[in-house]
Amino acid sequence: MSDAYAQPTTEADRAIPGPLAGYTTLRMGGPAGRIVASTSADEIIRAVQTTDGPILILAGGSNVVIGDTGFPGTVVLVRSRGLRIVSEDAGSVTVRVEAGEPWDDLVAATIGNGWAGLECLSGIPGSTGATPIQNVGAYGQEVAETITGVEVYDRLDGTRRIIPAAECGFAYRGSIFKYQDRWVVLSVDFRLTRSPLSGPVRYAELARALGVEVGERVPLADARAAVLRLRAGKGMVLDAADPDTRSVGSFFTNPVLDRATYELLRERSADLGEPPAWPGADGLVKVSAAWLIDKAGFAKGHPGPDGVAISSKHTLALTNRSGTASTSDLLTLASTIRDTVHARLGVTLHPEPVLINCVL
Repeated sequence: MSDAYAQPTTEADRAIPGPLAGYTTLRMGGPAGRIVASTSADEIIRAVQTTDGPILILAGGSNVVIGDTGFPGTVVLVRSRGLRIVSEDAGSVTVRVEAGEPWDDLVAATIGNGWAGLECLSGIPGSTGATPIQNVGAYGQEVAETITGVEVYDRLDGTRRIIPAAECGFAYRGSIFKYQDRWVVLSVDFRLTRSPLSGPVRYAELARALGVEVGERVPLADARAAVLRLRAGKGMVLDAADPDTRSVGSFFTNPVLDRATYELLRERSADLGEPPAWPGADGLVKVSAAWLIDKAGFAKGHPGPDGVAISSKHTLALTNRSGTASTSDLLTLASTIRDTVHARLGVTLHPEPVLINCVL
């Protein structure tokens, strides 16, 4: 297996300078002890089996914050590619997608083939293998709705198997794979609908952009185009010329509150307007983190220390605007936002990305 630290093994890697900072969308993170690139599931397993010491599995680097001291062990870059049909019938198709397949390439391919189910997840950076880890979702869709199974290497017992979706523990931005390293994702199976039309449009902002009512369906390509426009307007589509896209997307998850906590929030924010909220099961209420941040006094573009800032387009994105800021600078801004929101509104924000060798 080639050592990708001194000389990365793919064209994409060669185009990115620096150590671990070059493998993340934030462009932050110190050096690794060693970096290797694995281009197949077998290579990924072999890298894990033959490496002593700590291992970090890293693919698109779009949902990870790496500390300034880097990672002292081996970083395995997931560079496996490809998808294939594993089953199909008149109304649906199940595709198996390698963990390193770029996510938006997959979404574009499904739309091109007339397969519905992922169209509202267009433009999200990162790899396919990362999507079940945090149950990626946007504009009314989540990958948990179409995933039928996740192929993993189990580091505990040394086996390779498929975990059915029902055993993945999918929840809002979470799964059994998040915050632990037992399972290494090798591929993901998605069951998609054969249809030229999207699923029912569930998200009001997207419905407005499409000029339809919530619940209506639109051509797949139209849904993708509208989502890409919306995301680009928020700095959520990677663009080397746009410093707002040097981020991990939404830095904080939308808090999910019990009814009593939500009512307390309404009381504390009575002079600020009604908190945008979405009711869930068992009386739980999901509240807009962007609204909380804004009402706590942090507007779009709010500067942090030494080149970090809230995105000028989206309150939830924290950006490496200068391109040279440190992880500690970013976390200083994040902790200031979190602590101020809690002090003023009584709600605790939690980070969405995985933190490596750093603490918020």
